[in-house]
Amino acid sequence: MTKEEAIEKALSYFNEGYACAQSVLLTFAGEYNLDDETAKRISSTFGGGMGRLRQKCGALTSGFMVLGLACGNTRPDDMDTKLDAYKKVRSLNRSFKNIYGTTSCGAIIKKYATEAEIAERKHHTLICRKVISDSVGLLYDMLQDSSRSK
Repeated sequence: MTKEEAIEKALSYFNEGYACAQSVLLTFAGEYNLDDETAKRISSTFGGGMGRLRQKCGALTSGFMVLGLACGNTRPDDMDTKLDAYKKVRSLNRSFKNIYGTTSCGAIIKKYATEAEIAERKHHTLICRKVISDSVGLLYDMLQDSSRSK
């Protein structure tokens, strides 16, 4: 899948009504043999900045999940793999923060939408679609770079 196809796929899930976190994880789930049902359930509570707490952005945290699928450790004594995956998480977090100035769902939404627009859930079209697109794009690039360096 190309980067543009990945972004379009994530936005399609979001347009269907899936949360930002679900949309990102579902986009990549098949690449790592994670079935859609499990991906939907795992990421279902991460939308809205963790269960609508407006904390860490769900589109970003599901990116962390994908990084775990792609390069996470499976043995507790495999510290090299674990620490490399943590490094990738920090890199994705930093890239995301460079775009938005924060990783907080609530802060991002308030920066791009008024209270009235948030109450009417218009932030989904005003900013959430862009956040999903950016998250998927950043993640896609990281995964491509990672696969080239192997």
